[in-house]
Amino acid sequence: TDGLTSLDRYKGRCYGIEPVAGEENQYIAYVAYPLDLFEEGSVTNMFTSIVGNVFGFKALRALRLEDLRVPTAYIKTFQGPPHGIQVERDKLNKYGRPLLGCTIKPKLGLSAKNYGRAVYECLRGGLDFTKDDENVNSQPFMRW
Repeated sequence: TDGLTSLDRYKGRCYGIEPVAGEENQYIAYVAYPLDLFEEGSVTNMFTSIVGNVFGFKALRALRLEDLRVPTAYIKTFQGPPHGIQVERDKLNKYGRPLLGCTIKPKLGLSAKNYGRAVYECLRGGLDFTKDDENVNSQPFMRW
């Protein structure tokens, strides 16, 4: 791999572990992730990457997030939604019913052509929209 995608540069790091006072076999781990792993302005990507994937590990039990600290410069990249559901309904000309969509799977590994084909088939089949998986994002070492 090139230097941009090396594991050493982009892996999370545990920089401290402390036992929980008065609790047997319980610990607080302090973990830091490089900001380059998260797409600027995507709070969904950040939380999914930190909480969604880690909490999905079956080997971990009774895991919880106690605190999350995000650098101010990164927080400033969150712009909020550009508009509400009414604008989406107007664009789709769909009213009086729920909008129906799906997430394209597999989330990683499809070529642009095959990803496009999956989107096309979903829309042709009657869905109103498709969305990218939360883990699909634009990173400094892999822009879209």
